[in-house]
Parts: sequence; C-alpha cells; structure tokens
Amino acid sequence: MNHSKFSLSFVCLTLAFIGACAPLSENTSPTSESMHISILAFNDLHGHLEPPQISVKEQLGNDLTDVPAGGIAYLAAAIQHYKQQNPLHAVVSAGDMIGASPLTSALFLDEPTIEAVNEMGIDFNAVGNHEFDKGSKELQRMQRGGCEKHTRFEPCQVNRQFAGANFQFLAANVKQDNDQTLFPSYGIKSFKQGLHVVKVGFVGMTLKGTPNMVMPDGIKGLKFEDEAATANAWVPTLKAQGVSALVLVIHEGGLIKGSHNDPSCPGLSGDIVPILNKLDPAFDVVVSGHTHRAYACEFQRMNPNKPFLLTSAGQYGTLLTHIELDIDPINHTVIKKSALNHVVQSETFVNTAGMKIPVSSLLPSYGKDKSVEKIVNNYRLASQVQVQKVISHLPASMDRKTSPSGESELGNLIADAQWFSTASPLRGASDFALMNAGGVRADLIIPPGGGTVNFGQLFKIQPFGNTLVVKSMSGQQIKDLLEFQYANLERIKVLFPSSNLSYEVNLNQVQGQRISNIQIRQQALQAQREYRVTMNSYLASGGDGFGQFNSVRTVTGGELDVDALAEYLRVNPGINAPSRHRIRML
Repeated sequence: MNHSKFSLSFVCLTLAFIGACAPLSENTSPTSESMHISILAFNDLHGHLEPPQISVKEQLGNDLTDVPAGGIAYLAAAIQHYKQQNPLHAVVSAGDMIGASPLTSALFLDEPTIEAVNEMGIDFNAVGNHEFDKGSKELQRMQRGGCEKHTRFEPCQVNRQFAGANFQFLAANVKQDNDQTLFPSYGIKSFKQGLHVVKVGFVGMTLKGTPNMVMPDGIKGLKFEDEAATANAWVPTLKAQGVSALVLVIHEGGLIKGSHNDPSCPGLSGDIVPILNKLDPAFDVVVSGHTHRAYACEFQRMNPNKPFLLTSAGQYGTLLTHIELDIDPINHTVIKKSALNHVVQSETFVNTAGMKIPVSSLLPSYGKDKSVEKIVNNYRLASQVQVQKVISHLPASMDRKTSPSGESELGNLIADAQWFSTASPLRGASDFALMNAGGVRADLIIPPGGGTVNFGQLFKIQPFGNTLVVKSMSGQQIKDLLEFQYANLERIKVLFPSSNLSYEVNLNQVQGQRISNIQIRQQALQAQREYRVTMNSYLASGGDGFGQFNSVRTVTGGELDVDALAEYLRVNPGINAPSRHRIRML
C-alpha cells in the first residue's frame, strides 16, 4: 500500500444539530443549514499520565491566577465534556504524545500513554520529533501493536497483548527509501447532519529538523521534507475528494508575547512563521506544537493573505484547544471559525517555592475520566518498586538554570557522572565527558535542609534510555567541536563539560578562533594527541546537529545514562552542586 495516498474516513451520525457558537467578526454568518463542527486539539503530552505539578496562568476577573493543570485523566474528561456538547467532532494531537516521558509511562516504553489515549477516543496524531526517540521501528510498534523488542527496555511488561494505537499516526513529510511515507499523509473525517455530509481533511507532519533532534541510527533511510511544500502538495488531492475544510496538524510552533487566548498573535515568532507564510491559504486551521507555548490566534492579522487560525495547547495536557467551524454544506466552504484554549484543571499542589496552588472555583473542573484513571493506576502500581528505590542523600537541589557560560549545576553533574562511569580502563579510560542540554528534562528537587534522592526523580531528569559511548578524538577534532558550539551566535549550543575539561570563550573573535586555553585533566590540549570522550548514544550518533561525533571511532559502549547518574550519586552521598565556571567567558 502506498501510505502517502492512504486516508481514513470516519462518519459521525447525529439526529439533532448542536447550536453554533457566538458570531465572530467575519461578514458571513451561519445559516440554519450550516453544520457546526468541533475540533479538539492538544500537543506535547509527553506521556504525562499524572498531573505534572505545574500551573497555567489564567485571567480570572481582574487577576492573573495560577491554576493547577494537566494529567491525562483530567484531559480525557475535558475531551469527553466537549464531545458531549457536539457529536460532530474530531480530536487531534500535534505530536510528542510520547517520548521524554515521566517514569510511569517511560518505564513501559510509553505503552501506558497509547492505551490511555486509546480510551480517550481520538482520531489522529501528527508524529513529532520525540516519537522517533526510540527509532522508527519502535514507533511503528506503537501504531501496530505487538511485543517485538527494538530497545534495551522490555516491551509488554504489564500488558502482554499490547494492541497499539487505535487512532492513526500521520507523517506527510517523512519519506522512506521507496518514497512512500512512514505513516499516512492525511486522514479525512466525515460528518452527517440530516441529508448533508461534509468532510474535513487533516494533513499531519513533524518538523523538518527532526533528524537533528533524534538518534540518527533510529531514522536510517528516512527523509524529512519541507513542511509547507509537503502540505501544499496535498491540497488538490483533498479538494478532489470533496473536503469542505482543511486542517494542518504540525509538530512545529512559535512563541508569542500575549496570553494563550489572545487572537492578535502578539509578537509571534519562531520556526512556524515562515511555514505559515508559504502555506496554501486553502488551509483553514493550523494546529501546532513543539515549542510548549500556548496560543489561539488569527494569523491573518499578521499576513492578510493567510487566513489561518493558529493554535497550540501548550504542554502536558494542561490546556485543551476547542476549535469551532461553521461549514456551508451546499457550497462546502467554511463560513466561520474560532478557537479557544481551555485550562484543564487538575488538583491542588505545592510548588517548588512552597506555595500552595489551589483549584479555582471560577473555572470549570471537568473531573477525571475513570477508565483512563484505571489505566494510569495500573501502571503506577507496577512502577512503584523502581520509583521509590532510594539512591542517595543530597544537601540541596540542583537545577537546569544556566550561568552566562551556558552551564548548569545539573548538566555539569550529569557530565561528571558519565565520565566517572567510563573512567576506568575496563570501561573506556575516558578523559572527559560532554552532555547535551536537551537531555536534561527536569530539575533535581531536594527539600530544604537536605533529603533523599530516589530513582523516580533521576528518571524524570534522564528519561530517554540512552547508553554511554566512549569515542576517540584528536585534540584538533576536540578544538573544532568546541568551536562548533559557537558557530552561530544566535543559536549557541553549549555542551555541559565534566570537571576535567575547561576552556575560555571570546565571542568577539571570528568564527573558528573563539576557543582558547583548553585544559584536559589540567593539562593543555595537544592537537595531535588522541583523547577519549564520553557522551550519550544520542550525541554519539550525531544528535543535536553534532555530526562530528558520528564520524569518529567508537572505543566502547557503556551503561544506561540514568544508571550512571544513580551510581555516581550512590558513591558520593552528600555531594554539593558542581561549579558552573568550567567555561570562562572573556
């Protein structure tokens, strides 16, 4: 089957029309014959089965209030609420549904998240970059089901009959060697009201830059093509199939300076903007993700020739986007559209600053979906033994906040742990280690006065299941690598150094001459000498754009990165936060 030409069609039957939303500023108005369709959207769930203990700022009266939000059972209940309001609905996700997940999902290869989302009843998920974290074969298992092993983790530990997703993954711009897409490019959902039937087409894709964010070994043979060009190419096909509305569901996004419901797109920036400027105006809605920012705005205010609604629901199920379309079923045109982000209230919690974040009575509380909560509880129980295993004791927290040099306490600690794990001759005789910032996913929180560290905390910090790799590099290659971090001063990419690497940076110098005084084990770097460098397997295969690692010789492999961190803390109880001055800015 040529997946690039595969589409799904679903039919929603209803006996009564649900009333249209309040009029917008557009000149045309819904008629008695128009069909009112709801699209419910979320993105960047990242396997957050349980409430993520974060809040969303919402304008309540005259106050900007922190509201506790997120958690998949709460999100599922919100989705069911809006489904019941309108039987003419579709539910979509704009990627990163899985990957970089908390322990309860990640320990079980994100099977729990797929099962919970199955229970929600959604239609399409446009794959994101994190869906590829464990490689394309494992991602295909997420769709198709089964227990074939593609990673170091065991599949089907709890559910021996894992059936995969009952919704369709979409990947219009991910091509295989045979030029077919990895998953279908689009899906179509049909809606019936009386004698009328209308179709809505959904094109789904990830960002073109995905290869720079995942392990190259896991995406061998795949091409990630231009987003706008790919989406535009499908417009004639979908129009020929009679769709009345077109929705692009894309795992790419932007940043705004306003609230999550400001229709004016204030200060919109980011990689989504050039895509929108090239996108065919036949699209009515763009559901986006990736940046973890929330917005529901009218892009036409920025570009009059591009009349898109642009939405994103932030992250971790904290918001649900409710998009409403009024469609003329005779002329098959969208005559009215609107979008609003609704906070998915969860439960009161105490944040890291010791402040109580209570549920608000001024916002709707959708409650929990009991069937989804049962799935979460089953997997939570299965994970508890590993989660609660005490690893060490620390005097204080360590966070990801960076110094002017780009270092963080936690990032440097992880680099130290990775070097420690590979320093002995039997484990690679490493000279130093480097750690990428994107691999550090949470802060290490310790109560005031000190406290224990358990495995669950460490897994939140390093959830990817990467292994350690030791590579051989010449002094000149190391110099070139460090210079590469500062090749683009608008997008500096600093790798956290272990304690036995230090150097100086002068950004006023020309490219290639910004790094000096490189010290390895307190000795000056020698250009012709061979050194051994530790990194995680993601970096080792060229991740984050560091292709230099992919072209040098591998000396040996190592243990899981999270296990290395656990062992380092176990043998160093009471360790203090490492210095953030290994890189000196001149």
